[in-house]
Amino acid sequence: MTLEFNAPRTGRHLRERPVVLPEERLSWPRTIGFGAQHVVAMFGATFLFPIAMGLDPQLAILTSGVSTILFLLIVRGKVPSYLGSSAAFVGGATAIYAQGGMQPDVTGAILVAGVVLAVVGVVVHLVGPRVVDAVLPPVVTGAVVMLIGLALAPLVGQKFWPQDGWVAFATMSFVIILLVAGRGFVGRIAVLLGLVFGFVLSYVLDLLLGPINSMDPYTLTLRTRDRVDLSGVSDATWFGLPVHTGGVTPDGTPIVGWHLPEFHWLFVLLVVPAVVAVVAENVGHVKAVSEMVDRDLDGYVGRTLLADGLTTVMASAVGSAPTTTYAENIGVMAATRVYSVAAYYVAAVVAICLGVSPKFGAVIEATPGGVIGGITVVLYGMIGLLGVRIWMVNKVDFGEPVNLVPVAAGVVVAIGGMALHFGESFAFTGIALGSLVTIVGYHVARFAAILTGTAPPTKKRRRAR
Repeated sequence: MTLEFNAPRTGRHLRERPVVLPEERLSWPRTIGFGAQHVVAMFGATFLFPIAMGLDPQLAILTSGVSTILFLLIVRGKVPSYLGSSAAFVGGATAIYAQGGMQPDVTGAILVAGVVLAVVGVVVHLVGPRVVDAVLPPVVTGAVVMLIGLALAPLVGQKFWPQDGWVAFATMSFVIILLVAGRGFVGRIAVLLGLVFGFVLSYVLDLLLGPINSMDPYTLTLRTRDRVDLSGVSDATWFGLPVHTGGVTPDGTPIVGWHLPEFHWLFVLLVVPAVVAVVAENVGHVKAVSEMVDRDLDGYVGRTLLADGLTTVMASAVGSAPTTTYAENIGVMAATRVYSVAAYYVAAVVAICLGVSPKFGAVIEATPGGVIGGITVVLYGMIGLLGVRIWMVNKVDFGEPVNLVPVAAGVVVAIGGMALHFGESFAFTGIALGSLVTIVGYHVARFAAILTGTAPPTKKRRRAR
C-alpha cells in the first residue's frame, strides 16, 4: 500500500521515504489515525496521575490538549511531542495533603513550580543547555528521578491497593506481561489495556461475587460497596465543562473539578524540587527525538523547558494537573517513524473534545481503586528505575564517595519519609527533603573534595534515550 504525503514541495511516498519528518504529514485521514494513536498512548498515565494528586482527570485531559498546542507553537513545531500529566509532582501533592492542605494548595504550589521551570527554560535558552549539566549532573538527576518514583510506594500501599488487593494484583500482572511481551503498539498502550482489563474484571467480579467490603479511599474506613459504580455515567451529559471543586456526591465522594489555586510558600517548598526531575525528563526527550529525526535539537532545549513551564502554569491556574513531555508518545513515534507535528495537533484536538464531555469524565471517575493500584505499582517502580538507567548510561562511579554518600542519604530520606519540622504546622519531608539533601549535598561534597584534592574528574554527560 502506498501512503502519500500531502506536504507542500514533497510529493513523495512513504515507500520512498519511510520517515515522516515533523514539517511533513500524511493524507488527512491517516494523519487523524496517527493522532488518535497518540491519544490512546498518553491516556492511561494522563488520567491516572491527576487521580493520584487528588485532581480532576477529565480536566487534565482537556488541559493536556491545550498544553500540547501551546507547546508546539512555542517550539515552532521542531520538537514533536505530546504533553500529558506529570508524575513528578505526585509526591509533593501527597505531602501537602498529609499536612492538611487541599486541592487549591496543591495547584498553587505546582503553579509556582511551573514559573520556576519557565525561568529555567529562559536561562537555558540564553546560556545554553550545558548549564543543566553543571547544576544537575547525571548522579543527581538519576537520584532525584529514583526517589520520586520509589517514594510514591506508600501512596499505592495505603490508598489504592487496599481497595481490592486481588484485582490490583491481577491488573499489575497483566500490565507486566504486556509491557514485557507485547509487540509494537500493543506494548506502547499496555497501561491503557491494563486499565480496560482491570475495569472489566472488577465488573465481572461484581456480577459473580457481589459487593466487596474494603477500604474507602476518602474516609479510610471499611465500607461495603460495588467495585464499579456506573451510576454517575447515565446522569452525565455528553457535552459540558468540568464541574467546580466543592461539595460531595450522594455517596460522600468529594467533588473535584476546576478551581483557583491558593499560595502557601511552605507548601511550595514541598513541590519545587520536582522541577529537577522535569528538567531531566525534558532534556532526555529532546535528545531522543533529535536522534530519531537525525537533527541537532539542543538549541530547542530552552524552548521546551519554557513551554513546559508555561503550560504547567496555565493548567494549574484552573486547578488542573501539571504537564510534561511524554515518553509514551515518543515511543509511538519510534514505532511508526511518523514524526509529523500535524498528528500531534490532531491528538490535542481529540483530547480537548474528550475533556468537554462530562459523560467521559464520569466513566473515568468510575475506575476502581484496585485497578489504579495495580497499574501505579508498575508505573512508580519504572519511574524509580529510570533513575538507575540514567546512572548506567552515564557510567556514574559509585566507588567515589562524592557520588555515593549524598545520593545514599537523599534516597533513604525520601523513601523513609524523614522530616524536618518548622514549628507545629509545617514539615519539610519526603521527596522535597530527599531532593534537597541530594542536590545540595552533592555540590557541597564535591566542593569539599576539590579543596582537599580528592574530587574525581568530571565526565562528559551522555543522555539516555
